[in-house]
Parts: sequence; C-alpha cells; structure tokens
Amino acid sequence: MRERVVAACDGASKGNPGPAAWAWVVADPSGTPVRWEAGPLGRATNNIAELTALERLLAATDPDVPLEVRMDSQYAMKAVTTWLPGWKRNGWRTAAGKPVANQELVVRIDELLDGRSVEFRYVPAHQVDGDPLNDFADRAASRAATVQEPAGSALGSPEPPPAPDVPAARKAPGRKPGASRKGGGASSRTIKAKFPGRCVCGRSYAAGESIAKNDQGWGHPECRTAAAG
Repeated sequence: MRERVVAACDGASKGNPGPAAWAWVVADPSGTPVRWEAGPLGRATNNIAELTALERLLAATDPDVPLEVRMDSQYAMKAVTTWLPGWKRNGWRTAAGKPVANQELVVRIDELLDGRSVEFRYVPAHQVDGDPLNDFADRAASRAATVQEPAGSALGSPEPPPAPDVPAARKAPGRKPGASRKGGGASSRTIKAKFPGRCVCGRSYAAGESIAKNDQGWGHPECRTAAAG
C-alpha cells in the first residue's frame, strides 16, 4: 500500500442558492498542489457544492491508497462522519423523521468511502496563514462558480486567482454608497476583527483591524463601499 495522499475539497455558491461549483486538489509529499479539478453546477446551494466536491475527490483518487481530506465545511464533514450512520439506520431519515437532505449525494459518498482509509481534517476557511490546499480548492471553486466553466490541471488551466471576479452590485436609486439595504446586503456598521481573515478582494486583514460586512462576507470597509457603489 502506497503512502497516504493529502487532498482538499471545497464548494462555492454565489447566493446560496446561486451559481455554484465544486473543486478538489491533491498535493505531492511536499504539500505542493499537483492535480486539481473544478466544475460548475449551475444554480445550487452551498451544501450541494460541498458534498459534490467531496464526491468528485473520492471518485478521482485511488481507493487503495489512504487519503487525508482537508475541508472547511462543517456540514459536509459531519454529514459523512457523524450523522451518516444514524441516517442509514433510520432508513435515510433524520432523527426528526424527515428525509435526509441531498440524500443521493450522501449515498454516493457512503459507497465511495466503503472499505477505504479516509481521514477527515477540518480547517477554518479564509484565514491568514491558513491551510494552503484548502485555500487552493476554495479559490478554484469560487472561480468556477463565477465563470461557470470547468478547469483543472488536466485541462492545462492556470492556478486559480486569489479572488473571483465579483461584479459590483448595482447602486439602488437614492441610496448612498455603504448604506444598508432592507432585508440583507451590505451594512454600514464596522467592527474590529477578532481573527485574521481574507477579504473578497483577495487581500488579508489582521485581528483588530476594522472590517465591514458586504454581500459576500466580511472584509475591508472600502471594499464594501466599492461594491455598494
């Protein structure tokens, strides 16, 4: 049996549901990405994208080789490591008696895990000095979700960019840049970041730095204002 393979997978949905995609990446022994793939899903939820990314990774790797999977989705990881045995015992129903969401994907993943040595490792997303493989998969999934086109090492695609091409939100009539929208969207409120992270613009921010919420998450206040304009 060969030495274990280290990989990461991630999904993205621009709107949840919205334009979505999946991605996985496999590293060499030094941790450098050597093989990756990303693909569009059309309109889908983030959970579907996350589960699809895991399913595609398992299908693309040798079942006879131990695999370490790094991912930032608590839902996808718990679905296959914590909740799945109970779902199977209950006839693919939750503890509340409801049908398991995304059952087809979960069943497929269960089949691909059968008899394999797979270790799941949770890694937080969008962290400064975070896991580089997870960051690679995140960027690949975000890019594929944005452009809705497949990419990967087998296609000769370049490494995914630091941040997806996020179109600027249209300015609502009579609304000042940075003003809040009813029912969600960007907020004019800024807070001090408790932890370091990465803005949607691709640049990082440090703990204690002022950040603001925009349509894609937390980041630099000027990025929120630019998106609002």
